[in-house]
Amino acid sequence: MSVGLTFTSPLPGLAPLLDFTLEPIEGASGLYALQSVDAPDRRMFVLDASVYLPRYTPYLNDHECEVLDLQQPEDAMLLVVSNTSEGKTVVNLLAPIVVNIKTARCTQVILEGQDFPIKQDLAAAAA
Repeated sequence: MSVGLTFTSPLPGLAPLLDFTLEPIEGASGLYALQSVDAPDRRMFVLDASVYLPRYTPYLNDHECEVLDLQQPEDAMLLVVSNTSEGKTVVNLLAPIVVNIKTARCTQVILEGQDFPIKQDLAAAAA
C-alpha cells in the first residue's frame, strides 16, 4: 500500500516538487520507490534504515525536529537514498529523508558535524 508524503522543501534537483508517494517494492521488505505525484517520471529508490541499517542513528537537532513537529524519536522514520554503482548498492548516509509517521511530512536533512559518507556500500554499512 502506498503512502502519500509531503516534503517541507523540495529535494535537491526536484524543485518545485513536494508531494510524493512511497510505494513498497514487492518482495523487498523496507525498499520503496519514492515517486512524485505531479511528475510521475521523477522517482528514486529509498531504503528504510531500521530494516537495512539498524545501527544507523544520526542525530537530529532541535530545529530539524521542530520543522517536522517530531515529539518523540519513535515518530520518525529514516529513509536513505539508494543507487547502484559499479554493481553494488550504495546509500547516502549523510542526507537521510526523515519522515514524521504521524503527519506524513518529511524533509531531507544534511547531517552537519556527523561523520557519515554521502556514498556508502550498503553491505559494508550494514555489517
